[in-house]
Amino acid sequence: MEELARTWWVYLVRGVCAILFGVLALVWPAITVLALVIVFGAYAIVDGVFALFGAGRGAGFGSRSWMIFYGIVSILAGIAVFVWPGITALVLLLFIAAWAVVTGILEIVAGIKLRKTGANEWMFIISGALSVLFGVLLFLRPAPGALALIWLIGIMAIVYGIALVVLSFRVKGLGSRRQGPSGTPRVV
Repeated sequence: MEELARTWWVYLVRGVCAILFGVLALVWPAITVLALVIVFGAYAIVDGVFALFGAGRGAGFGSRSWMIFYGIVSILAGIAVFVWPGITALVLLLFIAAWAVVTGILEIVAGIKLRKTGANEWMFIISGALSVLFGVLLFLRPAPGALALIWLIGIMAIVYGIALVVLSFRVKGLGSRRQGPSGTPRVV
């Protein structure tokens, strides 16, 4: 936990970058998907570099190897965006559409299976149906779907960034709560 507390600022930087990315996507909704993809590429590279840095410093909730893998994949994705921005935009849109359909179907199946337990399965079924609808609309109407996608990505990035910023301060607080001023264990 002390390793996480020492590298709290890595999460803070990643969170601030995500928030800035999200705000840019929302402030300029008329920007093209190509421009958004390029901004995403820059974000992916920065996020990957900081993930690698965090892995090198011992930060991360899982194994270091997964954090290193995440950082490398993120950097490679960012580079691919700059090399093939037009193709990346279309592929990204179609990938998100396919992801929405598949996850929606899985949520519907989970909701149906939950009916046997008496849980609130309708939430899974409704969210799954909305996800499938979103994916199908992206496939059928990619241009308006791209603008909607800009808004969704922007909102998601802001929420994700806020979560990382909050996490960074919580992780920072772990080190101060675990030890007193003289380095002795602190009684809370």
